[in-house]
Amino acid sequence: MAPDNRLALLSNVSEKPTSVRLENAFTSILQAVGEDLGREGLCKTPARAAKAFQFMTGGYKESPHDVVKDALFECEAEELVIVRDIDLFSLCEHHLLPFFGKCQVAYLPTGKVVGLSKVARIVDLYSRRLQNQEALSQQIAEAVFEVTEARGVGVVMQTKHMCMMARGVQKQNASMSTIVTLGEIKTNSSVRREFLHLAGTNGI
Repeated sequence: MAPDNRLALLSNVSEKPTSVRLENAFTSILQAVGEDLGREGLCKTPARAAKAFQFMTGGYKESPHDVVKDALFECEAEELVIVRDIDLFSLCEHHLLPFFGKCQVAYLPTGKVVGLSKVARIVDLYSRRLQNQEALSQQIAEAVFEVTEARGVGVVMQTKHMCMMARGVQKQNASMSTIVTLGEIKTNSSVRREFLHLAGTNGI
């Protein structure tokens, strides 16, 4: 194919709606593994998979400020605020397989507190992107640090990864923990210990 024709083809592909391009991609994947797209169970699978993948990667469309909006409230609280056991689901950027678990997020307020649900929504925002756990933990911590203007932030994440459980070494009971601390939760050893204790990470 001549170079100009290739560019025209790529241009046409990029102009198609994302859902259509994803549906075409999943159709190709199913055909590549030898499946029969005509059988009843797979008739609508490319469209369903495209919709699911768009949902699982929907975090690219928003920023933390879009999520929080005006849900910052004046408050005299100065002690540690922690939101525990936030469920998270994400996709490993290496294999496009899920990893899932729980996240603990804490911050030290400076005259403002953020609406409770907004912390969970920030976790969702970054989880719904192609990720690795280390980067995901850091991004959540930095976002909470920025939007709350807190003195310190801590994030603990404990997950299981399907790329390790269902393929490769196939270790179904292995889990992964990551810890990120910023500001006073990082520099003040007593506050850090309190955070880790409340987050249930004494053994990490």
